[in-house]
Amino acid sequence: MSGNNRVAVLDIDGKQFKLPVESPSIGPDVIDIRRLYRDARVFTFDPGYTSTASCESDITFIDGELGKLLYRGYPVEQLAINSHFIEVCYLLLYGELPNKNQLDDFDERVTMHTMVHDQMNYFFRGFRRDAHPMAIITGVMGAMSAFYHDSTDISDPDQREIASIRMIAKLPTIVSMAYKYSIGQPFIYPKNNLDYAANFLRMCFKVPPEKYIVEPDIARAVDRIFMLHADHEQNASTSTVRLAGSSGANPFACIAAGIACLWGPAHGGANEACLMMLRQIGSPDRIPEFIKRAKDPSDPFRLMGFGHRVYKNFDPRAKIMKQSADEVLNLVSNTNLPTLEVARELERIALEDEFFQERHLYPNVDFYSGIILDAIGFPTSMFTPIFALSRTVGWISQWKEMVADPTQKIGRPRQKYTGSRERSFTPLSER
Repeated sequence: MSGNNRVAVLDIDGKQFKLPVESPSIGPDVIDIRRLYRDARVFTFDPGYTSTASCESDITFIDGELGKLLYRGYPVEQLAINSHFIEVCYLLLYGELPNKNQLDDFDERVTMHTMVHDQMNYFFRGFRRDAHPMAIITGVMGAMSAFYHDSTDISDPDQREIASIRMIAKLPTIVSMAYKYSIGQPFIYPKNNLDYAANFLRMCFKVPPEKYIVEPDIARAVDRIFMLHADHEQNASTSTVRLAGSSGANPFACIAAGIACLWGPAHGGANEACLMMLRQIGSPDRIPEFIKRAKDPSDPFRLMGFGHRVYKNFDPRAKIMKQSADEVLNLVSNTNLPTLEVARELERIALEDEFFQERHLYPNVDFYSGIILDAIGFPTSMFTPIFALSRTVGWISQWKEMVADPTQKIGRPRQKYTGSRERSFTPLSER
């Protein structure tokens, strides 16, 4: 972030305070308020931190007005079309696209760490049979520091690196194990000759008595889901990872905190909520009824999977995801037909209806990813775990950046206190 000697002047009761104005490489200028409390004895009040930059980062940039998402400067659409998830992982972690030797080395390191410690199998048995997969992977991720304590020293760059590789490599195995445990099937070990997405699909859907062949178009669609969800600037879960990391917590604990935050329905559960809505609608002939409800300001019902809090025009990830959805639905057109018919008709109406166009309520990435995962055969309980798997590399990249930042301090938000003023204690006999 560059300084240019510009200042913003804040006037409080006739006294003026000058605050530096700085310009990032892209995006709106920022006002540096780090010395505001020291100089003026006031805090800023910003619930949700929607107008506050908590850190400097050169990993991901979002322009919500123009519908742009950049990973290290590269438009996510270009990466989704021309790249693959492991290459995007390298880009997010190290800042540049790899050459062939670098990519081959990184791919091999990830592949060689996909197995989990055998004693972790017993850890899964401690969960109830009907435990939600997100509860399982949150617990297992936190427990990794007990199994891999040789990579928890955050002051050691080599340990930070091996912890990063381990988490990226092992999350597909852990998520597939959580799925298998939830449906009462035996765990399937990873296979080193498969790519990242194909390996994950095989671990989820293969059963020992039968041969399982991964459909390339399905694997490609899942790989795109991973890429398009890999990072998304300082969202709630990423900020949680950074806040946990600011205390010096080990990387496994920090990522477990991010997974726990992602579990919230307002964050990682959007694609699950979208699919539940499609099932609630039930059939295409009921869509007008729900469209009418969505347009009624007095009705609390809202269409899930349309519009985005950050993107005010369109979600750049949705265009690519729609292409993948069309490819997947052509392969599995005979399954889940009512839901898919509802989704296609709802998409058509939303893209043509002036009400949605005027409000920029276009189908977003959650609309299409939920349809894809449902068509592939994943239950809705697995949608958020797959999101967590995808986002792990983004969390790790943000965590590594934070740990290496010499200006980083432990997170300590302030508050606007609205409770009682100081009071004297009254003995129980006098109350």
